[in-house]
Amino acid sequence: MSEQKFPGIVERLAKLPYTGAVSDILDEMGFHNQVLPHEIQSLHPGHVVVGKALTILGEPTASDDPEVIFVPFLKMLGDVKPDDVLVSQPNDNLAAHLGELSTETAQYRGARGAVIDGGARDTDYILKLGFPVFARYKTPVDIVGRWRLVAHNVPIVIGRVHIAPGDFILGDRDGVLVIPQSIAADVVSKAEEVVQTENLVRKSILQGMHPVDAFRKFGRF
Repeated sequence: MSEQKFPGIVERLAKLPYTGAVSDILDEMGFHNQVLPHEIQSLHPGHVVVGKALTILGEPTASDDPEVIFVPFLKMLGDVKPDDVLVSQPNDNLAAHLGELSTETAQYRGARGAVIDGGARDTDYILKLGFPVFARYKTPVDIVGRWRLVAHNVPIVIGRVHIAPGDFILGDRDGVLVIPQSIAADVVSKAEEVVQTENLVRKSILQGMHPVDAFRKFGRF
């Protein structure tokens, strides 16, 4: 499936109020390992990230050769397209894998955010840009002599979640989840229905209906 084949998925996801509804739908559809490790959190609690995964795979290195360290990363930034979310499995727990210039470049090229199973730096500048970044930690440590990008737009695994290029990403204060392309249209449609149903449940509860009766009437709580 592609965003061209199913237009509007990103925009519809952006209108959903919380990841919880989408996570429930994924569970009901048999996709039980779609939420990234809870340590990956937004630099700003109010930020929401939604878009299509531009996946990044990296590894530790002792090299300080610019051709090894910078060129692959800059090639990746040059491939950023509108609605992309940079989703990085650096396989590293020391260096920062995104900083101010990288963020500004990605934002200029239309990226909607970044999700990193690793570190970020220049976070004050990133926050000023208003660019949603979800990361495991913050550090000023640079990648030179420590880390390199191996490939991008390849399948990666973060925690127990398998992520393919173009999968849909949704993250908020509760965390980040991944929606496989093959089921994205169904997931979004079902999640929209759930949100409407939960609004009816909420209205009924606030009008005095017993919670058990509300659950039995609407099938959700």
